[in-house]
Amino acid sequence: MRRFYQEYPIQQTLSVELSWSHYCELLSISNVQERSFYEKEAINSKWSVRELKRQINTSLFERILLSEGKANKETVLVLSQKGIEVSKAENIMKDPYVFEFLGMSENKPMMESDLEEALVKHIEKFLLELGRGFMFVGSQQRITLNNTHYYVDMVFYNKILRSYVLIELKTSKLMPEAVGQLNMYLNYFQSEVNDKIDNPPIGIILCTDKDNVAAEYALGGLSNQIFASKYTLYIPDKQRLVDEVEAVLEEWHEEK
Repeated sequence: MRRFYQEYPIQQTLSVELSWSHYCELLSISNVQERSFYEKEAINSKWSVRELKRQINTSLFERILLSEGKANKETVLVLSQKGIEVSKAENIMKDPYVFEFLGMSENKPMMESDLEEALVKHIEKFLLELGRGFMFVGSQQRITLNNTHYYVDMVFYNKILRSYVLIELKTSKLMPEAVGQLNMYLNYFQSEVNDKIDNPPIGIILCTDKDNVAAEYALGGLSNQIFASKYTLYIPDKQRLVDEVEAVLEEWHEEK
């Protein structure tokens, strides 16, 4: 109780949208900026206590910072003051995505169809991991070109961005041919599926690993928005992510 009044001395700053249990979880975070971020996101995304605890345990704050590329102090401050602002495609990205809720072994060989089936089975938790504004459209959505059928692994719609989001799952590292395939799907959706009110579709390739240099060349120069991100089947090591964020910030300061 004493810690609570030390961290929140003015009771008017407390949100009525969060319960005492929410604040108990938030008080477990010593970093003020990080705690503020989770508080804003819990309010904005209407997280339950259980959902808040999961996002803290899977280090969402650090993952978002790393997804920003060369994060800087201004990015940290904006996140802590406003939470995630979804105004462009880049804002919805995380790296890595965490699928620990599937309960699957990291070392066990897995087919892409098995991963897709597991994500559909746990679609509510997958939507939570994807973030705010996502609605599930379907899996294995068929596209027919010149009498040849193709299938998009998973299709979502983000109501904030007003964009379809096409996700391709790869149980291997990022390969250039996956980019070309997804680019074709995006062109089809832009031409045949989008309504007038929809913005251009977004493509995400979820893979087990990616080489940043190779990804830059594979994804560069495309008219469509395609992103590649890693996924992991276990909760990442918090300290490792913190160290990575600090290394990025240090590099940014050295270049200033």
